[in-house]
Amino acid sequence: MNDGFGEVPPPLTPPGQLTADQLLHGPSIPPQQRIQLYSADEWEGFVQEWAHFCLKTKYVQVQRFSGAGDRGIDIAGFTDAEKLLGVWDNYQCKRFLDHPVYPSDAWPEIGKILWHSFKEQYRAPRRYYFVAPRGVGTTLAGYLANSSKLKDALVDHWDKDVRSAITDTEDVLLDGDFLTYVQNFDFSIFDSKTALQLIEDYRGCPYHSARFGGGLPGRPEVPPPPATITPEESRYIEQLLGAYGEHLKQSVASPAALKTWPRLDGHFNRQREAFYHAESLRVFARDSVPAGTFQTLQDDIHTGVIDICDSDHVDGFERVKRVTQAARELQLTANALLACTKPKDRDGICHQLANEDRLIWTKS
Repeated sequence: MNDGFGEVPPPLTPPGQLTADQLLHGPSIPPQQRIQLYSADEWEGFVQEWAHFCLKTKYVQVQRFSGAGDRGIDIAGFTDAEKLLGVWDNYQCKRFLDHPVYPSDAWPEIGKILWHSFKEQYRAPRRYYFVAPRGVGTTLAGYLANSSKLKDALVDHWDKDVRSAITDTEDVLLDGDFLTYVQNFDFSIFDSKTALQLIEDYRGCPYHSARFGGGLPGRPEVPPPPATITPEESRYIEQLLGAYGEHLKQSVASPAALKTWPRLDGHFNRQREAFYHAESLRVFARDSVPAGTFQTLQDDIHTGVIDICDSDHVDGFERVKRVTQAARELQLTANALLACTKPKDRDGICHQLANEDRLIWTKS
């Protein structure tokens, strides 16, 4: 019997196996779609992070100008200590819900740069880029590709779109010395950056995973420890030798002396490997996750093992073994690095803590 209702189609399912993360959070949103959801303030923050982290070799400082009185500057990248009076680039952030940057959006912003540099409130930027989640429209892109047409179009639209939009206190007329300044201005400084360019650059930023998800990059292989002990290892190795001496009830003068006791020598070599694994994780974290993430992992492990370290043990060697075992067994769930952390890293973090005297192996 036809009841007037069509057949219900099967539900859409994501390709491949459904993961626990998809079940909890739903399908992932690609970065180019995610940035469309940013507010104007969030977009400026993203562009500031991109310029700071991805353009380090170009600028000595990146500064964000926001609010009233920004004089047409959003994100400035300074190449020298002179800042706005030196060589600098401007990144003009535009964020519209329903359209890319049109010429009518750009004219007032270009006019501000012309006027305020003419008034010597700052030196004209070396380069000026429009950056927007939806990019610039076709017409504006054509103007940006032809500096003489860009200048002519700006002049044509000055009275309609620019003269009343530069300051709140006066109309800026395009005449006299200012007109001469505009006619002689190098309009080739104006250009645009696509959102995809920023996203691609941002993949190397330590905040990428925090902003866009997608997991961490692959962690490189850890080379074996150097044959010669470095000064950076001195304190935790001194502590280990003390723990071995307490176990043997005699002094152990150097790592070379451990050759007499193969079991202890093997343990010592494993601890050095673990220390360098933790050091590699520290470097990986510096380049892959927000600042402080690795230090938080260290603090979490310290909190999880300090009571065991402070408990009574037969000797220091036994204390080392109990503490590193406890570190491996800790049920940590919150830190972003846990997805790429191995048991050897946790052993090594214990020795990093011993290197800073946050863990002490011998109590005598």
